[in-house]
Amino acid sequence: MKKNIYNYLVIYFIALMFFSTFFLFNKHNVQIDSTINEWIINYYGGFTKRGIIGEISIFFSSVLSISLRDTIFYLQVILLGTYFFCLLNFLREVDCNRTILLSIFTPIFILYPIAEIEVLARKEIFIFIFFLIYLFIPTEKKIFQNIYKTIFLVLGILIWEPIIFFFPFWITIDIIRNKFNKLDINFFTNFIYYIPAITLGFYIALNPMTDANHVIMSDFLKLNFNENCYGACALLKSKSSIYDNIIDTVRLLSLEVFVRYFLIIVIGFSPLILLLLIFKINSNKYLFFKSFDNLLFPFLIILSPVLFLFLMGVDWGRWVNISYFHAIIFFIYLYKNNYITITKDKSNLINLSFISKKIFIFLFIIFCFGWAPKTLLTGDVGSFPGYRIPYKVIKMVFIN
Repeated sequence: MKKNIYNYLVIYFIALMFFSTFFLFNKHNVQIDSTINEWIINYYGGFTKRGIIGEISIFFSSVLSISLRDTIFYLQVILLGTYFFCLLNFLREVDCNRTILLSIFTPIFILYPIAEIEVLARKEIFIFIFFLIYLFIPTEKKIFQNIYKTIFLVLGILIWEPIIFFFPFWITIDIIRNKFNKLDINFFTNFIYYIPAITLGFYIALNPMTDANHVIMSDFLKLNFNENCYGACALLKSKSSIYDNIIDTVRLLSLEVFVRYFLIIVIGFSPLILLLLIFKINSNKYLFFKSFDNLLFPFLIILSPVLFLFLMGVDWGRWVNISYFHAIIFFIYLYKNNYITITKDKSNLINLSFISKKIFIFLFIIFCFGWAPKTLLTGDVGSFPGYRIPYKVIKMVFIN
């Protein structure tokens, strides 16, 4: 079963890579593409958040003598290939059952950026790759873990500073790997490696780009690459502070928004929620976990800082996707490394054995490929991405 599921995943990932490359190629020259505007942020007007990838893109554009947009496209394709490769290898040894299959194929996870292409290859993909690679480092290689955290968490802050809201996942991995059972010197020594990234995160939050520096950066892009500073690049000026971002989000909130996203989160997370309810940590040696009978409440606590991200930005579809990525990858890491065990008398739930095969296949298709959230909190739920994605490709190739 493990081999068969892996073979299906290989085919699925190849298809997603094809669709991703196709969509990136077709939209990378669109003047208001939401991905490109984030990638052109740079340091030519002075230090600012998320500028390092723009610097790298500008460097390769100059060295290779190709346009900035083409450079970004090539980097995005390499990045997506790296992400799919890492994710596929991470899932390779997972002993799949029906609930885990649903948790992997839920539309708020791997499929989401392809269904909602304005999210495709946004900067959080770097964060996904960094987290996956960290989990590949063997438990006994503590020196490599510490060096990796010190370097790549700082790099993560420079690329996409909201990574700081997901540090609890990294810290909890450390607690389990090192069997920390109390707040002692060993725990706080381990926490030291997070301090450079946290310090940099606060510095970026408290020192937004000035209007004068933003003009310099905008002029540089216009004069050298004929690029207008729009979208995320322009927001460095119009919504430079945390307060500005919160005010912009609060203005859009309504009962409809809360109900819609409550349902998106509950339905999208439902397979994982079931897994969290029927699994528990298999040792009482781990700090924080030993007081709980299942994994649901610990996960809710670990995810709680993400509420600030929802308050500070309107891309709620993205926040759901990023939150789910960390939650499911964290769970699967615990599952395949035998850090957790199933609760007694609930083993029949994990396989959903009370559902016939035909009905499960029908429910699987509807649940996994029948819907997907939009990017903005004001957007409605998209329908049938499993159909619309290939249809959109066919339409663009043969009709347009």
